[in-house]
Amino acid sequence: MNVSMWLKALQVIPRIEKPEWDRLDIISKWLISTRAAVLVMTFISAGIAGLMAWRAGDFHLGRWVLLVVGLIFSHATNNLINDLTDYKRGVDQNNYFRTQYGPQPLQQGLLTIRTLLVYIAVTGLIAVAAGVPLVISGGTLALWLMVAGVVFVLFYTFPLKYIGLGELAVLLIWGPLMVGGGYYVITGGWDWNVVWASLPYALGPTAVLFGKHIDKIDADRAKKIRTMPVLLGEKAARYAVLGMIAFQYVLVVALVISGFFTPVMLLVLLALSAVPRVWSMYKDKKPAQRPEDYDESIWPLWFSAISFFHNKRFGMFFLLGLILDILLKNFILG
Repeated sequence: MNVSMWLKALQVIPRIEKPEWDRLDIISKWLISTRAAVLVMTFISAGIAGLMAWRAGDFHLGRWVLLVVGLIFSHATNNLINDLTDYKRGVDQNNYFRTQYGPQPLQQGLLTIRTLLVYIAVTGLIAVAAGVPLVISGGTLALWLMVAGVVFVLFYTFPLKYIGLGELAVLLIWGPLMVGGGYYVITGGWDWNVVWASLPYALGPTAVLFGKHIDKIDADRAKKIRTMPVLLGEKAARYAVLGMIAFQYVLVVALVISGFFTPVMLLVLLALSAVPRVWSMYKDKKPAQRPEDYDESIWPLWFSAISFFHNKRFGMFFLLGLILDILLKNFILG
């Protein structure tokens, strides 16, 4: 058992060689293989769904725990399937971008296909097992939400990512599906206001994915992977991300003006402190070589890294603002 590696894998995607890999425990291997550091984005969406249910006065702890487990293990399953699909299609050969910022277990010989399939099966079954009670209590709509989740897990990598629909899928998953659907399976009621309120945060993971696809735009173009940045072009894609980040704040302000959120949600504007750094990196093309003052453990991630940094900050202030909004609405204003 290597708790220090668990903690490291939850914060970054560790670079690791075969001798060290062979000494790791199964949990460390699973965390690294699933790129567990990015699962925080899914936890935040699940947290927003739970807080929205609490805000409505209809929170159920057991259902929320099942939602968290189901969503996180679904995301982990997708990451494993992504690596398997790209490996089988030959995408990760010849020092492809994915193999440069973290281990691709199949490409680097850390896992066999058979072992990875076991990881996928066990991880996927845990996700399904968490979802089944929610479907039983939530009925037909909960079943369709679960089916939609399974479709995205299985087909995000191919064909959606290959035809410029991966980014749209992420927007739908981290917003309407995770937050709107999560709210539904917790409370038993669908609320379009919750769906709209999910979009400010959902734009964050979308910006992270956009950033990653800009980081590897040349490699994807060569492999005929037509992500949205490949279709838009590098410069347009960079400014699209800046537009998405700006729209996150605009939406929060609009939701406050509409009366859905109390003014305390403007606390999220404190995340604007990260925007100058985002702008300084997104306004120009990615440098060809790692700058001397840039963290070597992050390179060659550039746009995706700064998008992830902003998303975590925005997400934390969004959650904090939502908690204060609930306290103000339910316990002070009555």
